[in-house]
Amino acid sequence: RVERSLVQKLGRDPTLDEVARAVELPVERLEEFRRLSVDPTSLDAPVGEEGDGSMGELIEDANAEIPVEAASYLMLRQHLAVVLDELNPRERTVIERRFGLHDAQPHTLEQVGEELGLTRERIRQIEAKALAKLRHPSHADALEGYLRE
Repeated sequence: RVERSLVQKLGRDPTLDEVARAVELPVERLEEFRRLSVDPTSLDAPVGEEGDGSMGELIEDANAEIPVEAASYLMLRQHLAVVLDELNPRERTVIERRFGLHDAQPHTLEQVGEELGLTRERIRQIEAKALAKLRHPSHADALEGYLRE
């Protein structure tokens, strides 16, 4: 508004200094306001050489799954299930709880022990035995590729 009134008053575009004096602000502050006051653009505004796209199509959805990553994760879960099937039910339960494979929440030795009615030391022993089985080349090879990604 001030700029428009100065254009009418002066008959030309006002300088930054003239606008700053009119609004009683330092020039630096006025420049900052100008940088921040960008006209909004519609997300439906056409973009591209032929105008066949829209601005909204260019904005990344941070919550969207990337197809390659989703497929890789699904394959990992399937391979992991096959490998865990080699463990007895108690070993499998201990590994799943300790590493949070069901609820993405790793549990302590004490928590798993309470759940299974075993001591913390016994859970540690079961975990160690199960991990030793999983480290066997016949099982480890199935999951090794996922560790490199």
